[in-house]
Amino acid sequence: MKKIFFAIAFATLLWSCKTVGTSANVSKSITEVVHVAINLNDVKEDKVMVTITAPKISTDEVTYSIPKIVPGTYSIDDYGKYIEDLKAFDSKGNILPVNKTDDNTWNIKNAKTVTKITYWVNDTFDTEKGSGFGKNDVFSPAGTNIDAGVNFMLNMHGFVGYFQDKKDLAYTVNIAHPETLWGATSMTDQDASTTNDVFTTARYAQLVENPIMYAKPDYTTFTVDGMEILISVFSPTGKVTAESITPQMKTMMTAQKTFLGKINATKKYTVLLYLSSMKDTDAKGFGALEHPTATTVVLPEMMPKEELVQSMKDVVSHEFFHIVTPLTIHSKEIHYFDYNTPKMSEHLWLYEGVTEYFANLFQINQGLITEEEFYTRMSEKIAHANAMNDTMPFTTMSANVLTEPYKAQYLNVYEKGALIGMCLDIIIREKSNGERGILDLMQKLSNEYGASKPFNDKEIFAKITSFTYPEVGTFLTTYVSGPTPIPYETYLAKVGITKVMSKVPGNVFLKGQSPYITVNQQTKEIIVIPTIELNDFYTNLELKGGDIIVSINEKPYSLDNIYEMISESQNWKENDTITVKIKRDGKEQIIKGKVKLPYEEKEGLKATDASKTTLKEAWLKA
Repeated sequence: MKKIFFAIAFATLLWSCKTVGTSANVSKSITEVVHVAINLNDVKEDKVMVTITAPKISTDEVTYSIPKIVPGTYSIDDYGKYIEDLKAFDSKGNILPVNKTDDNTWNIKNAKTVTKITYWVNDTFDTEKGSGFGKNDVFSPAGTNIDAGVNFMLNMHGFVGYFQDKKDLAYTVNIAHPETLWGATSMTDQDASTTNDVFTTARYAQLVENPIMYAKPDYTTFTVDGMEILISVFSPTGKVTAESITPQMKTMMTAQKTFLGKINATKKYTVLLYLSSMKDTDAKGFGALEHPTATTVVLPEMMPKEELVQSMKDVVSHEFFHIVTPLTIHSKEIHYFDYNTPKMSEHLWLYEGVTEYFANLFQINQGLITEEEFYTRMSEKIAHANAMNDTMPFTTMSANVLTEPYKAQYLNVYEKGALIGMCLDIIIREKSNGERGILDLMQKLSNEYGASKPFNDKEIFAKITSFTYPEVGTFLTTYVSGPTPIPYETYLAKVGITKVMSKVPGNVFLKGQSPYITVNQQTKEIIVIPTIELNDFYTNLELKGGDIIVSINEKPYSLDNIYEMISESQNWKENDTITVKIKRDGKEQIIKGKVKLPYEEKEGLKATDASKTTLKEAWLKA
């Protein structure tokens, strides 16, 4: 899952990801099926009714659970909190005793007689506050939306649960929906009608890995190297269409498939894009959530087209590479994931770090970005990783990521985790004289394990070493399971890359993670933050804290289009002519002047050793 932090005045990338393996033991009697009915026509008080027809229960009591956590989000979200009025019935319609034992679990008495349970589901989008990443927020791409007659985002873990010891039963889901709405999903609808859909999965884990988005039909399909791709878009105003973003998505996914080569784990892949209106009851946690054959993406509709497409490239490219790991390569902790009492794997560096590394490497490999852009990305990851706890063993952090102090270090899986992948890639390239890299290792691991054969956490380092070189094993034990910080310069020097310092222009509205502007939520006015030391852009124009920015270069700005202001500022050059209309002390005035950008010394990377060019080219282009 990739998170994009969309603040009032700027966007900063954060990372996280979701995926899950398959579960074994599906050889159950064909009569043992959990039947689910979801009625999207009868929405009451923004809630949807779900009816579960129970399989045969042989115990006097049974529990029905909604997930507490879904793998890869690395947060406890308690989806059961969004369930109301759960009732259990016997075959005569009598209500059976039910006791809610925690936020996500209901204990049903006289369970041998239960035939069905019913409950109402609230959506999570309505509850998000601020940026959508608050303490009690469900990350939007992992959440649910109920907007009667307009849109339903069905991440199935928010609607459907499982009976104790029955997760391996088949599920049949019947969804009644308005004729005007179409359900986009990687599953196959077995009902030909336009008002009812029927989907079947072999087990619960497969069901929750197949989100469905119901909306007015707006989708495109195309095929890349035998893989069918579906792009479905929900845009409240119709500003963005599936057709308008498909060319860029096709170019990117074609490049990814070419990069992966022999690794091909799925034949169908669906991208569900939900664009938020940014209203109080709409989604605010932006980014993407990965599934084996789908990605759910949530972004603000107000984003300029170029920014939206770039964000789609960033999030979808990362999520797509999860078809390698952990879909194909994963540990027992993921393969047999427990939704309510999870045990986390030690190897987030592999699942998220290597995935993030691939999401960047393939772009230089396939000519989508320049070498300089790739070096900039890796340099930024080094800076971000160094700002975190660099002596915390990565395997320890991964295994304990749900609790502090480890949880606070989670985002490092997308910074240091990617750099671990980079260093391993360089080691393998050097030892093989450029003939092999980390993608070759992933192919070997895929052949050794695959989707149905998980590895033991404690054994994977030895297996990786056997497929590569002793130096790889030493690196893993020293820098991944050990507390020693990685000397990145040592490994980059092997491919002729060294650290350089340069003066670069900064963002006029943002310094680090701190903005220079804020917004009055009531009036939607953009305000220069008082009590903050302003950079050269503001002092040169004699702007002051508390000034309200009304327009720039005769274009009005407010909360409704603030992202456009931030985006357009990226194109400003030193000494460009600029006109800013402000309101100070209740009076409007116009300030004319020149753009003076704030500059800062920044560490970067550059190819400086020509004697290592052959190995560098093998690393980046082979």
